[in-house]
Amino acid sequence: MKKKILALLLAVAMMATLVACGGDSGDSGSSGDGVVVTIFNSKSEIQSQFEEMAEEYNASHDGVTLEVYYSSDTVAAHMASKYSSNEPYVLSMVDAKDVYSLGPDHAIDLSDESYVGDTNYAITIDDQVLAVPFCIEGRGLMYNADAIEKITGETFDPTKYTTLDAFKELIDELKAGGMEAPCGVMKEDWSLAGHFFSEIYEEQEDVNAFVDSLYAGEADLANNEKFNSLMDTFDVLRDNNYAADSAIAAERETSEQKLASGEIAFMFGGNWDWAVLNEYEPSENMGLMPVPQNTDDGTNEKLVGGGSKYLFIDSSDNVTDEQRQAAKDFLTWLYTEEDGNTFLTETCGVVPAFSSIPVEGLDPLSTSIAEYVEKDALIPNYDYLPDDHYSKVGATMQQYLDGKIDRAGLAKAVEDYWSSTTPVER
Repeated sequence: MKKKILALLLAVAMMATLVACGGDSGDSGSSGDGVVVTIFNSKSEIQSQFEEMAEEYNASHDGVTLEVYYSSDTVAAHMASKYSSNEPYVLSMVDAKDVYSLGPDHAIDLSDESYVGDTNYAITIDDQVLAVPFCIEGRGLMYNADAIEKITGETFDPTKYTTLDAFKELIDELKAGGMEAPCGVMKEDWSLAGHFFSEIYEEQEDVNAFVDSLYAGEADLANNEKFNSLMDTFDVLRDNNYAADSAIAAERETSEQKLASGEIAFMFGGNWDWAVLNEYEPSENMGLMPVPQNTDDGTNEKLVGGGSKYLFIDSSDNVTDEQRQAAKDFLTWLYTEEDGNTFLTETCGVVPAFSSIPVEGLDPLSTSIAEYVEKDALIPNYDYLPDDHYSKVGATMQQYLDGKIDRAGLAKAVEDYWSSTTPVER
């Protein structure tokens, strides 16, 4: 009986909440509490933080109700479904390529907003600022310096291991010192294809020309210098993977826990990984370093990164002027006020893309990104991967990780993928 009563009370509470929120994002935008601002968040690792922030923001901003949503669909597919049903979000967090495809028809001009002049990463189309960056993100090789120093007895200096030869010597030293398998490799397609393999494109001398050659079926990956350089490094990570015998069964959380505790020393990733590492009482003596490569063009001294995830405000008739103004006010709070800045840097642990935002309080991985930003040592992200690149190239990389195909087979499969897919506008 108590369970039935509790269920009834919960149902009533949920109904009351729905009434208070004024329905879905396609309504007039008003509710019993004032203006509703629906927000699409496409960063899954900060969804709970975003929801908690929204509750606090709502409590301190009378007449405004933020509602934060997330979808596991691709950003492009999810946004297409919202627009086809005439239920756009007031404020959307999307990828750069989505801004170029959606922005001209669906985004308002933010040029006059006070914070725009503080960033180099805003997206401008036809002299209008249509989207601003949520943060700067970067990727490279995550390391646990405490674990390394415990064996070597020396302060770990990542700049000494920019070449693959030097990195392999360190791996051998760690193994000789008792660390059975110094590396971890995440099996997830977004990590393998969206983050590691993407660096092969990003390090090309002319990225767009190289991608065009892939679309045209003219690229020769098997003999491409960057493909082989980065896959040489991947092979070292794979061969020294703690889960080498069952790489496709390894869970991300387990790998992150091993890195946090120092059971392993290295794993490719990005500063977003701190949200997971932080669950396992990690060492503070951690960071991100460039992917070691035997190259002389300087790319082995840089991380890959830049503006990541972009926010735009909808311009359609399905959103009211009051909602748009409330969304503008939220962005001003986020980028110019102390509480908003703290949400970005301390709660979400992201590197701010605005020069006026203090970088104190960043986690160790984000601190590394900030240091590379300061010395202008970031290889720009390539933002125009096809939507199915993660799943298709990711599946092929998983086969390679699992030893099911060799490097020649990997190159051929990736070439076949690109030559059969529809080019992304850029």
